[in-house]
Amino acid sequence: MVSVGLHALVSRKHRGCDLTEQPTAWENQTNNQGVRKRTMGRKTSKKHAGVNTDHTVESVSGGNADDNDRPHKDKKTTPVPQTSFLRKQIDPETAKYFAEIANAIEGTEIDPEERSVICGNALEETRGKEAELATDYIISHTLQTLLEGCSLDHLCSFLQSCAKNFSHIAADRSGSHVVETALKSLSFHLQDNENHSLIEHALKKICKAIVVNPVDIMCNCHGSHVLRSLLCLFKGVPLEEFHSTKSSVGLAERLNLKAPHGKNVSLQPVQIFPSLLKKFVSEMLNTASEDISKLQMNQYSSLVLQTVLKSLAGNEQELLHLIRVLLGSSAGSANAGNLLEGIPIRNILRLVEETAYSHLMEAILEFAPETLYDELLTKVFRKSLFRMSSHHCANFVVQALASHAKSQDHMDLIWEELGTKFRDLFEMGKSGVVVSVLAATQRLHSHEHECCQAIAASVCTGDEFPKGIVPRILFLENFFCSRDKSNWSWPHGTKIHVVGSLILQSIFRLPSELIQVYVTSITSLEEHHVLEASKDPSGSRVIESFLNSNISGKQKRKLVAKLRGHFGELSVHPFGSFTVEKCFTASNLNLRETIVSEMLPLQPELSKSKQGPYLLRKLDIDGFARQPDLWKSRQASQQSALKEFYATFGPKETKSFEKESFLADTVSKSKPGKLKDIRKEIETTLASAKTSNTPFLAHQVSKKVKRSKDEKKRHRKDGESESKRKKIKV
Repeated sequence: MVSVGLHALVSRKHRGCDLTEQPTAWENQTNNQGVRKRTMGRKTSKKHAGVNTDHTVESVSGGNADDNDRPHKDKKTTPVPQTSFLRKQIDPETAKYFAEIANAIEGTEIDPEERSVICGNALEETRGKEAELATDYIISHTLQTLLEGCSLDHLCSFLQSCAKNFSHIAADRSGSHVVETALKSLSFHLQDNENHSLIEHALKKICKAIVVNPVDIMCNCHGSHVLRSLLCLFKGVPLEEFHSTKSSVGLAERLNLKAPHGKNVSLQPVQIFPSLLKKFVSEMLNTASEDISKLQMNQYSSLVLQTVLKSLAGNEQELLHLIRVLLGSSAGSANAGNLLEGIPIRNILRLVEETAYSHLMEAILEFAPETLYDELLTKVFRKSLFRMSSHHCANFVVQALASHAKSQDHMDLIWEELGTKFRDLFEMGKSGVVVSVLAATQRLHSHEHECCQAIAASVCTGDEFPKGIVPRILFLENFFCSRDKSNWSWPHGTKIHVVGSLILQSIFRLPSELIQVYVTSITSLEEHHVLEASKDPSGSRVIESFLNSNISGKQKRKLVAKLRGHFGELSVHPFGSFTVEKCFTASNLNLRETIVSEMLPLQPELSKSKQGPYLLRKLDIDGFARQPDLWKSRQASQQSALKEFYATFGPKETKSFEKESFLADTVSKSKPGKLKDIRKEIETTLASAKTSNTPFLAHQVSKKVKRSKDEKKRHRKDGESESKRKKIKV
């Protein structure tokens, strides 16, 4: 390969080669020119998922948009033809030039300004050949590097030049990566407000090219991802964060373990191009209005529409219009209370059984305004919830309905249909519906006790009640798959069911008076069962949630005592180590001493484990080894101080803390009258501080100083009077 100096690369001008007349020798030269090893996260397979060699995009949703238009046999694919595009070949000189550019700028340290100039000049060489170069598998990698290092002017110029063939570039496996790299580079320049006008001008040109025929891009596996990245850029959200589709994130939101998108500040930044976003979405939907049925059923277009819904979150009017269009509305507008006018309800109930549409409906329910959600629940899905729950796709829509219920009235409707069907849902393997309903009852504080009772009754009856509740929920799938449920026993060596673990974690967050049967069940576990659960990734979470709950300290210590003799081995276990920490917190002084004593011989192993150093510090193992008596006094004083703080400043639930405290058995409780006096004094002090504009803490300090002076005077007088008495006696 010919090496090129940096000076030559900077000064080289546009050559203007005629690409149509010269045959390419690039495919034959790749081995000789040192093909780059970096693949920019792409697959090297020549097979394109969902794309045929004749540029026909296939839907993987597995359903039809309209059964009347197509025979039932044709349900595997929904082809969306694209306009033909013949990719021009690259001449050898151009291929050689970009190979030299790649060698010059890759793996070498170059001054940032000089690098920007090199990248900018190299991008000028692409003018008029953007589509050919961006869709070339090798050169596209070089273009990505150039787009990451060039100036904003060259970046916007490149995107505007791509507008003519943007649809074809975005739908290509290599070209899509080039466009996404350009959009990502644009996002870094959004921090400077002076750049917004230049960026907006480039984006407008791209949008005009897309809205000519948006269906082809939306239904393409590569083009859909480009569109989603573009929508993220309008919103001003980092692409990686906005594209996050981890199932664990959605599950955490449904179980109230994480704030939903609507309450997540990071997902609600100030929109940078709000008007451009609304106009782009409006024109895109207008152009694709006749193909809505195709977009509903296609896997890739469904992802785009979900991103559109997320982008418009907070804009109620735009969301109402968009959702009505996606539901198949034929009417232009609708009045409140009749928002579903012109929408075929039966068609919706049929479509939610398709993969792509069920995902889209989940997003609709998440971002729908309350008025529209209410009509969807009462007019569309009511009296169909159990039937939908039994379907492998539609059950996720039911989960979304429960997760995004807005009021107790909504919860009443859902509970009416599903509250008595938990056992049936467990037997069908639809435990996710039960989890979502449970989380909704907690969030809306409606039917919480009934839900706990229904779950317990669905897994355990007869003589095994209530002891068998927790074991059967822990091994939910194993229990309901067993033929002889009456003789079912703990399956040793089997992993604990994730959903069963999540159900118990949610239950142990409820008030203790609602879950007494679960408390009885978990404290009745055999010692070796508790140990096995503590070593399981899902089981340890259940033990921890129980120890974190507001259950009485006596019940917690009953469970902790079952692990006596095993705290050492648990402390060096990757999952058991977290359980040991919770056990220590929930234990009384004697149990704490037992835990630390069992861990003491394993100090070398603990120091090498991941969680070990933290446990050594938290439990003060070294301090216990050196001076056990001093360690005990420190533990007692820490808890005593904490108890006094809660008694003085804590809420009315302080009593539960006193019960849980390991000092509860040895330290006398505060008198109710004294506690009331302290609270009254705090309220009086706060009131006086507000009127006098004096900080609360300063007021407290001054009172303490005054008290100490009065006490000194009193002691001095007492001492003088005592000395006088002695003199008189003498």
